[in-house]
Amino acid sequence: MDREEILRAKDESLAHLRTIYGDDAETVLAERRYGFISGLLKETLSKPAVEKLTTSDKIDKILLHRWLGIPIFLALLYGVFQFTFTLSAPLMDWINAGFGWLGEQALAIGGWGGSLLGDGIIGGVGTVLAFIPPIFLLFMALAVLEDCGYLARAAFIMDRLMHRVGLHGRSFVPMMLGFGCNVPAVMATRTIENPKDRLTTILINPFMTCGGRLPIYILFAAAFFAAYQALVVFSFYAIGIVIAITMAFVFRKWLLRGPSGHFVMELPPYRLPTIKGTLIHTWERGRVFLIRAGTIIFAVVVLIWLLNYTGALEPIGRAFAPIFSPAGFGQWQAAVALTFGFLAKEVVIGSFGTLFGVEQEALGTTIGAQLGWTPLIAYAFMAFCLLYVPCIATIAMIKRETASWKWPLFAMGYTTVLAWIVATLIYQIGRLFAG
Repeated sequence: MDREEILRAKDESLAHLRTIYGDDAETVLAERRYGFISGLLKETLSKPAVEKLTTSDKIDKILLHRWLGIPIFLALLYGVFQFTFTLSAPLMDWINAGFGWLGEQALAIGGWGGSLLGDGIIGGVGTVLAFIPPIFLLFMALAVLEDCGYLARAAFIMDRLMHRVGLHGRSFVPMMLGFGCNVPAVMATRTIENPKDRLTTILINPFMTCGGRLPIYILFAAAFFAAYQALVVFSFYAIGIVIAITMAFVFRKWLLRGPSGHFVMELPPYRLPTIKGTLIHTWERGRVFLIRAGTIIFAVVVLIWLLNYTGALEPIGRAFAPIFSPAGFGQWQAAVALTFGFLAKEVVIGSFGTLFGVEQEALGTTIGAQLGWTPLIAYAFMAFCLLYVPCIATIAMIKRETASWKWPLFAMGYTTVLAWIVATLIYQIGRLFAG
């Protein structure tokens, strides 16, 4: 038998087993394996007549339920966003007021120096720093879920679904880490033994919404979807997961074919998170955002101000703008923001702040008014920001982990093409329904 016949016979056998047992072969084998272990223990181990369930066991009966597990996970994720927006709103108002006052004082200086301080540094970096409260609160909520033992169970919950696309639950752990930053998430794939599983996980990880994308969602959700901010932001986290799983299926089916590895993990007992541990985990994730704001974002917004001040920026934006016209945001300002956003996703907001010279609180509505954006265009723009080329730090990490330029270049290309397709479909289909 040649290779194709063997693979065809394997697929037929797996399909036959699925029709008999109602589940995939790996799950059936795992159940039989643990069933054998359970039977062996009953024959060799003495236990009390009535074995009491631990508190963790009782909680897991609900949270790890076959049908309720994923809905509960999604409900918790939505609750995290609701918590984040509710608590961060007044804090963001205070920061905006402070940067607004600083910007006025800087512009009062006059000349290019005042413009650099007011429109460039304070308008650009200040706009990004206004998102410190929601970002740190989000990381704090995720730290609580991690420290209490739930995030480990999220990987277990997703294991069955991940098997359907050719991966396993271990791949979901780096995906969850991607909610903080895609760079350490790519590094975390080292725990995956199967090379094709690992490479697939690396290639889909950029679809996880990192902290750098969150300010983009918050800005436009507040400006265009004020009554549904949490739901809109949650939708992009969900879209990222769905597209990542879909692309994993495509890669494992055609590009990276082969058997997936096995997934066995020990679920930790539930624990009450400590204040110290939660704060440490929050700071470890949040300080990356602060460092980027003080280095990459600062340098880029100064460069953007300089190009804009000298009149060189608009021609650059107009050269790229037609590419985005089918998706609804074919203005040169949007093209500039997306082009520089390749360096760091926070720069998208910093670019708009520098170009329009207003504080974060008014930036979203200013963009809508001056560019003629509608909620549909804003949603398509956010979808593009979710999916298009990973930031330069993530590309460098993919290069490091794959020891080749082939895969980072592939990631840059396919994510951008996919982003354009999805954003264009959202806009064009949305126009049909609106019309």
